[in-house]
Parts: sequence; C-alpha cells; structure tokens
Amino acid sequence: MFVVGTAGHVDHGKSTLIQALTGIDPDRLREEKNRGMTIELGFAWLELPSGAEISIVDVPGHERFIKNMLMGAGGVDVALLIVAADEGVMPQTREHMAILDLLGIETGIVVMTKKDLVDQDWLDLVTLDVQEALEGTSLENAEVVAVSAENGDGLDELRSTLDKLISELPSHQSTGNPRLPVDRSFTITGFGAVVTGTLADGSLKTGQEVEILPSGLRARIRSLQVHEESLDQVGPGTRLAVNLSGIDHSDIQRGDLVTSVGWLESATAFDATFRVIPDAPRPVRHNHKVTLFAGTREVPATIRVLEGDQIIPGFSGWVQVRTQEKIPVVRGDSFVVRDTENTLGGGHVLEPNAPRRKRNDAATISVLETIASGSSEDVVFNALTGIEPATAAQLSGATGTNSSEIKDALSTLETQGRVRFLGEDSSFVMSVGGWQNLVNTASSTLSSFHKTYPLRQGMPLQDFRGQLKLKSAAFNAVTDSLKSEDVIATNEATVGIPNHQPALSVDQEAEASAFLKLIAADRFSPSTEQPINIEILQFLSERGDVVRISGDIVYPADAYDEMESKIIESGRDGQEISITSVRAIFGTSRKYTLAVLEHMDSKGLTRRSGDARFLR
Repeated sequence: MFVVGTAGHVDHGKSTLIQALTGIDPDRLREEKNRGMTIELGFAWLELPSGAEISIVDVPGHERFIKNMLMGAGGVDVALLIVAADEGVMPQTREHMAILDLLGIETGIVVMTKKDLVDQDWLDLVTLDVQEALEGTSLENAEVVAVSAENGDGLDELRSTLDKLISELPSHQSTGNPRLPVDRSFTITGFGAVVTGTLADGSLKTGQEVEILPSGLRARIRSLQVHEESLDQVGPGTRLAVNLSGIDHSDIQRGDLVTSVGWLESATAFDATFRVIPDAPRPVRHNHKVTLFAGTREVPATIRVLEGDQIIPGFSGWVQVRTQEKIPVVRGDSFVVRDTENTLGGGHVLEPNAPRRKRNDAATISVLETIASGSSEDVVFNALTGIEPATAAQLSGATGTNSSEIKDALSTLETQGRVRFLGEDSSFVMSVGGWQNLVNTASSTLSSFHKTYPLRQGMPLQDFRGQLKLKSAAFNAVTDSLKSEDVIATNEATVGIPNHQPALSVDQEAEASAFLKLIAADRFSPSTEQPINIEILQFLSERGDVVRISGDIVYPADAYDEMESKIIESGRDGQEISITSVRAIFGTSRKYTLAVLEHMDSKGLTRRSGDARFLR
C-alpha cells in the first residue's frame, strides 16, 4: 500500500479536493469546519481505477501550522502539490515545495484546483509559473493536472494519473524492524490506547510486544486496522491504527516511535549531511538554535557546523545535530529544521548516536565522507570503533540498522580481517586494531603488576576489569578470548601472565617457615604477636598454607578447615550455632571464635540471627 500526501498554500482547496476524490471529509475538528481551513492532519483513502487502494494525508497550508504539515509529509510516497488556478504560486506553496525537496519526495502531481474560476490562457500562465518554481527540485518533472472540485472536471484524469504513478512505484521492502512514527494518540472506550501513523519499515502483527521510544515503555498490540478493516499483520508503507494494551494513551505522544523491542537506542546527537534551501532568509551558523522535525517528532536542537562556521543558502555541508531531548533516528532518515517562522533546510542522518566531533578537522571530515559514501560495512565498522567491544544489538542501536544487516556486515568484516568475535559464544565483536590495543593493555598491566607484586599469583579480577574499563558481560567475553590466546591465565579470583610462578627467596622462605611454626603451636588460637611481611602472607594464602580470617588472625589451612568442618557438623538439622558452643568445641577465646564465625558468614556458609547462627 502507498501513501499520498497533499501540500500547498492555505485555502487552495486541498481538503475540498480530497473530499471530492474520496467522499471523506478530512477536516475532523469543529474549529476546522468553522474556520474553513485545515489545522491538524486529515486522513482519507481511495480506491483507484485499477483497484489499488491508497491512503491520503491532508496537511494544513497556513504558515502558523507548518509544523503539522511537516509531521504529515514524512512517509509520503506521492505528493499532490495543490495550487489554486486563480492565485498561482504563493509563499506557502514555495515553502512546501522546499520541504518536499528536502524530504526527497520525487514522485508527485501538480494539481491546479479551481480551474472553473479562470480561462485557459490564465491557466496556462499559472502552469508555467509553477513549473518554473519547481525547477531544480525533486518534483521538477511532475505532471500537471487541472481540476475543479466543484463540478468534477478533471477528477477522472487525476485518478488515472495517480493510478499510473502508483503502479510504477517499487513495492516497499521490509527491513526487519518496524518503525511507526506516531502522529495521533487517543483512547477508545472499551479498547484503550490507539495510535496512528505510517509504518516506515518492517511489519507489525497482533500479539507482538513493542517498545515506545524514546520513553522505553512497552506494550502489546491488541489489534491493527487499515481503512476501518481489521488485519492480523501489516507491512511497510501502510497507514494504520494500532490498538495497544498495557499502556495508557497519555503515555504516548505525537512524535513517539513504536518499534520492536531492544534494537534501537534514542540519543541526543547525530551526524548528518545538511542543505540550506536557496530561499532561506539567513545562513545556518555554527551553534544555530533551531527546531528539528524528524519523523513526526518536533524538538529543540542546535546545529554544529563541522566544516567552516556557516552554511549559506543554496549550499550543503557536514553538521552534527544535538537535541535537547532524546530522539530515535536511523541512518538515512530525512529531517527538516526551522527557526522562528522560516524553514532553513534539512538533510539526512549519517550516524545516529554520534560522538562529539572535532570541528574543522580533516579526520572528522574523512570519517563523515566514508559514512556518506561507504558501504554498510564501513558504517558498522566506524560505529564499532567508538563503542567496542560491542554486541550486534548495540551496533544496531548505534547505527540505526536492523539486526540482519548488522550480522551480514559483521560477517563480511570478519572475512576481510577487519573485526574479530570474542567469547565462547562470539557475542561481542571488536576491530582487529582495537583488539590488539586491548591485548597490549592487558599484557602491560599484568607485567607491571607482577613486577610490583612478584609474590602474588595475579591481579584481582575486579581490579583487572577496572584497568580495562569494561562492563561485566564484555569483560567475561574478553577474558575468554585472552585466555584462549594464552595472553592471560585466571583462577576464581585472580588473573596473571601465563607461566608466572611466584617464588620466595631464601630469606623470605625462612621468614615464612618461622611464621608457620608460630601459628601452628596453638593451631586453634594462633599467635598474633609476630608480624610478617604482607606480601609473604599473601603468597602463603594463595599457595594454600594459611587462611587469613581478619587483619591479624591467620590460621594454618588445615586447622581452619577442621574448625569449619566441625562447626558445620554442629549445625546439622537446624541446630543453633553459638559462640559458646563453638568455644566449647575448640577451647578458644571469644576473639577467635567470633572471627571464625564472621568469616563463615562472609563465605555464605552461615547466617546470623540475633546472637545465634544457623547453616544456610
């Protein structure tokens, strides 16, 4: 299915034409009927002579409601540029032409309305004027059809012309992830939340769980309706209404995006190509404050000009758009910006979720040129180097690309030797250069640790993770791969360089032997009087000779194991473990008994309840 949208100056007969074509009055608000002009978006549908059915979006023409026009123009396949024959090209005609051009709408018809009010000579002059105005725009080759909604003259020709254009359009391709920009949200008694919009990508089906962006709220599709007909599944390019359960309509606003769960991230910055329209009243300067229109969303934004200090009317440049609110966009999305009462220009998203770029920098421009002209592999690779190690889902959100394309791109990049997968399940990926840097960091970090602490088996895993600055899931994948390549060796608590074997010197061995003999003299109440070098003590602990219970209490390992075993035995069948009962078993003081019990608590072997303890 395809969507046709109107455009044109106020009072040039857009809504009247739609009603004459379809029998449906697109002006649904009382104020619209009282004032005789469209304020909000209007909707209708039409069956063409071939039997094809189209949706129609009617937009307001008044300059005060241009933002509503922008919200309706997105997702349009065919534009009907409406020009009244008795007035010709007017200010909003030109602005709407510019907007259609910025949005890249290349298929359209110029509809000259009110032909019954002028003679043929005047109609020919106005037609020439319109064609001249369209030169250099995406609709410069649009066919012109003159009609009269009052007497029906020309309406059959318009239907036939529209039918021919529709038949020549390529069918919409599903990219895997649905995106429905919301242009209306309301409630129907007995049904709950309903949203409407034009499905940009993918498909939606009843029962499907969806995510509302940028809020991140989730809902489930109760039903789908197209032209008052209920359907189980709807494909891309379709204008539809979606009944959602599990959410209130007040939690969904115009401008939100309904999509599948977990693939797309909202952000406050994206890189883009940007063109200032020739009729713009001023250049777009660096840090220009504007209103951004993307999809059906309107949000305050700042334009960062990345090359030079401004872009003058009629010219293009590289920009980064920074928004005051998070917005969900994908690569290739069109957008328009305005300031005060003027449309300034627009462009196409290059990289969603973009890092802050250095201005007037050759490397920055090179990256943008690669993204703009490069393959999907280049786009994914560029995004990866900014967030690696990353999952396919993270890359999908960072680039605004569906998961199947991400997997294909990563497969190609792996074949080219540009990336490598990490972990036993290959869930993370890194660039080859990024991986080598990480290997170097890991090796140098552990070498430095072993040099500083030669008697230790290795660095604590959590400290090593902190040095690599990785989140836990990525850290696990990285350590798996580092181990598989013999870069590191790990146990439950530490990580070190393979084959690192701590060894005591002769003097250290003597100190260690003396300490072990001292604490073995009274094995359940070991002496705390003779100090020992902390590194030697750590060595003995890692070797399994001793168990350090607290700051100054260290047990011979066999003594502690015996105590732990007997305490556990005493607590079988739910028996209470008390300080008194443990003291009686081992003949120790309260100091030692309490230290051992607290150590067992920390290991999760016992739980405290008041002054007593029980086995877990």
